[in-house]
Amino acid sequence: MSDTAIASKSERAYDYIHERITRHQYSPGYRLVLGTIADELDMSVVPVREAIRRLEAEGYVTFERNVGARVAVPDESEYVNTMEVLSLVEGSAISSAAPLLTGSDLAEARQVNTQMRQLIEHFDPHEFTRLNQRFHTILFERCPNPHLLELVHRGWRRLPGVRDSTFTFIPERAGHSVDEHDEIVRLIEDGADPLEIELAARNHRLRTLDQFLEARHPDTHH
Repeated sequence: MSDTAIASKSERAYDYIHERITRHQYSPGYRLVLGTIADELDMSVVPVREAIRRLEAEGYVTFERNVGARVAVPDESEYVNTMEVLSLVEGSAISSAAPLLTGSDLAEARQVNTQMRQLIEHFDPHEFTRLNQRFHTILFERCPNPHLLELVHRGWRRLPGVRDSTFTFIPERAGHSVDEHDEIVRLIEDGADPLEIELAARNHRLRTLDQFLEARHPDTHH
């Protein structure tokens, strides 16, 4: 089998496993049996193994001795550390990208945020999370510093385990989140000071973190 064919099958296996993890069909701790997945996809275990290695690098999967691959169990300290760093680098990236965002970019961001607002009444945390990532990506993707942008992407990749369940755990955060999105877009449209935009984006993420911790530790968090 050619390297191209293996890569194509590996991509298909990655999409298959990734979707089942993010939709919680494979719950945290679920054992990923390579042979079973390979049979389901009618392929050898080689591309499945490659897909699982990629998912491990992105934080979706862990390996345990004598057990094998499992869906990663969310690590609260990892989430906190990543959110704190991401608030800094993403805030800076959005601020840097702001002058380069077009009217079409901002209109798309507002449209995505409107879709998020419409989900609140009949809440779908998975779809809300997907749209939330799309909204943020629109704002930071035009950052002209590729090193800064890579740090932002790396931060998002490190969040999958808890991030997908954050709004399930604190659904009341959703309404505040879309209001803050509107404010960030307004600041960009108005040509606000770069530091003001950066702080708005940074504090937006830190408020999510703070509310998450308050919900997890109501007796100790202040």
